[in-house]
Amino acid sequence: MLGFLQRPVVVTADVNLNVVALTAVGLLSRLWRLAYPRAVVFDEVYYGQYISFYMKRVFFLDGSGPPFGHMLLALGGYLGGFDGNFLWNRIGAEYSSNVPVWSLRLLPALAGALSVPMAYQILWELRFSHCAAMGAALLMLIENALITQARLMLLESLLIFFNLLAVLSYLKFSNSQKHRPFSPSWWLWLTLTGVACSCAVGIKYMGIFTYLLVLGVAAVHTWHLIGDQALSNVCVLCHVLARAVALLVVPAVTYLLFFYVHLTLLCRSGPHDQIMSSAFQASLEGGLARITQGQPLEVAYGSQVTLKSASGKPVPCWLHSHPSTYPLSYENGRGSSHQQQVTCYPFKDVNNWWIVKDPGRHQLEVSNPPRPVRHGDVVQLVHGMTSRLLNTHDVAAPLNPHAQEVSCYIDYNISMPAQSLWRLDIANRESDAEIWKTILSEVRLVHLNTSAILKLSGAHLPDWGFRQLEVVGEKLSRGYHESAVWTVEEHRYGRSQEQRERELELHSPTHVDVSRNLSFMARFSELQPPSRPRCQAPVNPMETGSAAPWSRCALRRADWSPWGRPPAGAWLPDGLWLLQWRMLTVRSDDSEHKYSSTPLDWVTLDTNIAYWLHPRTSAQIHLLGNVVIWASAGLATALYVLLFCWYLLCRRRRVCELPEDSWLRWVLAGALCAGGWAANYFPFFLMEKTLFLYHYLPALTFQILLLPVVLQHIGEHLCRSQLHRSLFGALVVAWYSAACHVFNMLRPLTYGDKSLSPSDLQALRWKESWDILIRKH
Repeated sequence: MLGFLQRPVVVTADVNLNVVALTAVGLLSRLWRLAYPRAVVFDEVYYGQYISFYMKRVFFLDGSGPPFGHMLLALGGYLGGFDGNFLWNRIGAEYSSNVPVWSLRLLPALAGALSVPMAYQILWELRFSHCAAMGAALLMLIENALITQARLMLLESLLIFFNLLAVLSYLKFSNSQKHRPFSPSWWLWLTLTGVACSCAVGIKYMGIFTYLLVLGVAAVHTWHLIGDQALSNVCVLCHVLARAVALLVVPAVTYLLFFYVHLTLLCRSGPHDQIMSSAFQASLEGGLARITQGQPLEVAYGSQVTLKSASGKPVPCWLHSHPSTYPLSYENGRGSSHQQQVTCYPFKDVNNWWIVKDPGRHQLEVSNPPRPVRHGDVVQLVHGMTSRLLNTHDVAAPLNPHAQEVSCYIDYNISMPAQSLWRLDIANRESDAEIWKTILSEVRLVHLNTSAILKLSGAHLPDWGFRQLEVVGEKLSRGYHESAVWTVEEHRYGRSQEQRERELELHSPTHVDVSRNLSFMARFSELQPPSRPRCQAPVNPMETGSAAPWSRCALRRADWSPWGRPPAGAWLPDGLWLLQWRMLTVRSDDSEHKYSSTPLDWVTLDTNIAYWLHPRTSAQIHLLGNVVIWASAGLATALYVLLFCWYLLCRRRRVCELPEDSWLRWVLAGALCAGGWAANYFPFFLMEKTLFLYHYLPALTFQILLLPVVLQHIGEHLCRSQLHRSLFGALVVAWYSAACHVFNMLRPLTYGDKSLSPSDLQALRWKESWDILIRKH
C-alpha cells in the first residue's frame, strides 16, 4: 500500500527554450537602466498624484477609467516603500530620494517584457510556424514605441499585456476544447480569459474593445458547438453555461472587486470629495465626516439643516440666501418681485442654514420629544440668519422666464401675499410614511400653491447675484431630475427661539460622537462613471511647467461671495456624468495639446511625443515608432483584407484555393489580429477627447501579430516555386534587418541615455528631409 514511498518522486516538464529566451531578452530590453531618467516623464506627473493618494489612503476620482491600473502602479510604490510625499506638479522635476523610481516603473516594464513571449505563444496557439511566432515576438521586442511606453509609470503596457493574455487564454481554452473539454486546464484557461478581459477593462475603458472581440469569437464558436449533433443536449447546455459564467459573470464580479478594493483603501477625505454626494462624503474619514457623525438622523420640526443639491452640476452647492434682493427690473426690461435673493452657493457658509417649520405653529426649536417630518408633510423653510420664509410665486425667474422666481418673502404691504408652503416628496422612499433622514433621504420640495418644484437651474446670476447659481420653481418637471433633488447635509436640533441666540447657535460647530456607514454598492453606484473636475489643462505641460489635473481648478471662496467677483473666464467643474458609456467617447478635457494627434496620423506615423528633455544635455526621450514595422503592419493589414475577400469570392464560386484547415486558421487569425486592430482603432474616430499617439499602441500590437501571419501565408500559398520561396525568404530577412537597423537608430530617443550632437539630431529628422525633397520635385 505504501509502495510508492519506495520509489523516487519524479516530475517532468516541457520547457520551451524559445519562450525562456524571449522572456529574458524582453526583460533586458525593458528593465535596463529602468530608473533613468530620475525625473518626472510626461504623464507620470498625472498618474503619480494618484499613487500618492493611494499611499496616503486619500479618496480621489479619475475620469480616465477604472482604478485597477492605478492600483497596480500604487502596488509598485508600496513594494518600494513609497510614502506618497512628492509634489507631482511639473514634468521634468527631479525625483526626491524617497521616491522609489525603479519600483514604481517595475510593473509596467514587466508587463511590456512578458508581452514579447506572449506574442510568440499566441501565433503558436494559432498553429502557425515557429518562424512566424518568433517573427512576431521579435517585432514586439524591437518596436521602439512599445519599449518607451513600457519603461515609464504609464498604463498602456499593462493594458496591452491583459489584452494579449485574454486572447492567449482563449486560444488555449479553444484548443483544449478539442481534446479535453471540462478538464482542469480547460476550466483554468476559460476562467483566465474572463479575468484577463476584466483586468483590461479595469485598467482603461479601452479594454472593452478587446473584451467584445473575445466575446464575439466565443459566441461564434459556441454557435457552431450548439450545432454539433455528436453532443447531447445536456452537454451543450453545460458548455453554454460554463462560457456564460466565465465570460460574463466572472468579469463582472472581478470588475466590482476592483472598486471594492479601491474604496476600501481610500478611506480618507480628499480633494475630490465635493463632487460626491453628502452620504459618500460622510463615509470618509475626516472632512465632512467630522461634521456629520454626531448629527441626528431624523429631521424634525425645528431642525436646522443645510440643503445640498444632489446634482453637483455645474458645481456642488447648497441652498443659500442673503439680505440682498432681486433688482426691480432686469436688463431685458422684465420686472422682478424685489424679494430677497435665493441662490445656490458652492461654499459652506452660515447663510446656508434653514429651519424646518411647522406651518401651524410659531415654534422654531425642536420639541421634546421631537416630531419627525415625513413624506407628504407640508413644511415651511425659514432662512436661519434673516428669519424669512422660502417663497415662490407667479413671477418669472431672472434667467429662465419659463420658470418661477424663488425668494425669501419680504412683506412690502402690497397685494403679493406670501406663498411659503412646501410639500415634502422623498424620492428614494421605501414607504409613504418614510421619515426625512439626514444625508440618506433625497427630497423634492413641491410648492403647494403652484405645484412648482424647487430646482437648481445651473445658470450663473449676473453681478447683482454675485455670480452665484440660480434657483427656480420648475412647473414642468416630470420624473427624476437630480437638479430638483436635495439632501440634508448638516443637521442639528434647534434649541433657541430668539433670533440672536439662534444666530450664535448657527455659527457654532456640530458635535461628533456617532459614525455612519454607507454600503459598498451605494458607493460603487455613485462612482459610475468616475470623473474628476473639468479643468483647463495647460496646452503644453513641458513649456508651462505644470500639469496637475486640478492646477487651474482652485477658486478662492471670495470669488463666489457677495463681497467678491469671479475672475474673467472662471472655470466651473462638471459634476458626475450620467451614463458610463459616455466615458468611452468623451473626455473632460476639451483643450488642444501640442502633441495631440488624430487617428489618421497614427497609421502613417506622422506624429510623435517629446516625453522628456535633459535639462543640461541634449539627451531626450520621444514616443516614436519604428517606421519599418508601422508601415509594414499597415500594408499587411490591407493585404490580408484583400486576400480574405478574394478567398471568400472563390469559395462562393466553389473554388477552394486553400485547404479547409488552412482556411479556418486564416479566418481565426484574421478575426483576432485584424479584428483586434480594427476594434482598438476605429472607435477613436468617434471620440471627441484629446488623442495622443499612445492610444494607438493596443491596436498596433494586434497589427504586429498579423504581419508574420501574412508573411507565412504568402510564402506557403502564393510563392509557387522553390525559387520564389527562396527569394521571398531573403526579402523577409532583409526586411527584418531594416527593422532592427531603425530600432538601433532610434534607440537614443527610446532610452534617452545618450547625449545627441547636432549631426545626430539631423540624422534622426530623416522624415522632414524626405518631405522637403518631395516638395522640391
